[in-house]
Amino acid sequence: MPILRMNLKILLPYKIFAEKIGVTRMVAQTDAGCFGLLPNRLDCAATLVPGILFYETAADSVYLAVDEGVLVKAGANVLISVRNAIGGTDLSQLRAAIEQEFINLNEQEQSMRSVLAKMESCFVRRLAAFHHA
Repeated sequence: MPILRMNLKILLPYKIFAEKIGVTRMVAQTDAGCFGLLPNRLDCAATLVPGILFYETAADSVYLAVDEGVLVKAGANVLISVRNAIGGTDLSQLRAAIEQEFINLNEQEQSMRSVLAKMESCFVRRLAAFHHA
């Protein structure tokens, strides 16, 4: 018997952002473009990029701004785990929120990771030199 609805759970690192039953369709953004899900789609996983997540139930259509994360569909259950999410109804405000908060934060995070990688490699070199001395 075909599945007619999906159960959606959106997780943040510190809480459950949303939990919806009866989702009829949804669209998320990956690095390869938009990714649509219908209830009978095969099970899958996708890496999400900062963008707009759309889902629809019988009662309403919802747009969310989400940061990078992972989407996993298994049967009727869709689990989305992202770093941050912002709800809203005005798409232009959500797009501005993505550009202002998520993308700028990712640039800062990348520079911090670069500094940490340099510190780590320096530490490993010194430890190796100490070990050989």
